[in-house]
Amino acid sequence: MTFAEQMDADVSKIETALEKYLSRETGEGYDRIFEAVKYAAMAGGKRLRPVIVLAFCRLCGGDVDKALPFACALEMIHTYSLIHDDLPCMDNDDLRRGRPTCHKVFDEATAVLAGDGLLTAAFETAASAENLPAGTVLQCIRLLGRAAGMNGMIAGQVLDMGAEHREISFDELCLLQSLKTGCLLWAACELGCTAAGNDDEDMLAKAHEYGERLGLAFQIQDDLLDIEGDTAVLGKTTGKDARDEKSTFPSLLGAEACRRLADDLTEQAARTLAGMPGSDFLIWLARRLMGRTK
Repeated sequence: MTFAEQMDADVSKIETALEKYLSRETGEGYDRIFEAVKYAAMAGGKRLRPVIVLAFCRLCGGDVDKALPFACALEMIHTYSLIHDDLPCMDNDDLRRGRPTCHKVFDEATAVLAGDGLLTAAFETAASAENLPAGTVLQCIRLLGRAAGMNGMIAGQVLDMGAEHREISFDELCLLQSLKTGCLLWAACELGCTAAGNDDEDMLAKAHEYGERLGLAFQIQDDLLDIEGDTAVLGKTTGKDARDEKSTFPSLLGAEACRRLADDLTEQAARTLAGMPGSDFLIWLARRLMGRTK
């Protein structure tokens, strides 16, 4: 199986599981919330974070089926963050993954509740993991909470809102993006290891470093795509960063310097795992992301 075929197989496995976790018909008058949640969660996307969970679980010799609840929980958290990020009170966007955003199709109140519902469902899903030691499940839940919470992704979003309409330093921007984007990516790496039962400190440190480097490279590429990408291909509105007067890596460093930095960070991520048996897929994935158009 090629790496691309492995990626497709993992995405298919993840989407089947997500569909199962999010499919519910109550018949009691509140099915609309499940419709909104599935509209956002099943709209495609790269499924990068859950794929990384499975890849690190596989790297550590674990059973990827046992890691699926954590992979899906992480994708639910990611999707909730996108729903809320698109709201008028946040980034105010009308397009996500090539479709109108959740609040445009439903309404703002339903979109807020859909995000809340996904965040809550993420922890319900993680806690439902079977055939794993209770301590492993608890550690995975703790990882999810730490990465998504007020010292993680939420902190990054707060910094992001505070950075609008003013210029911030390179170090401030790195901190902002390491929290807003990076936290869920290093969490994906550590979740895979933990779900596999690998609590080796050196392995977890390498997983964390891979996720941090990849997260920063990923964000720089996102910033470049906002300038150079095609809305039809990207699936979301381009040019918003400049219109919203956001500090971005290209606005601070210029496009060429950003490309060099993203390439360097990608290779740093690859070197973190180099020589480790079974790491070739994750090295391929990091490099593949730098050539993406969406």
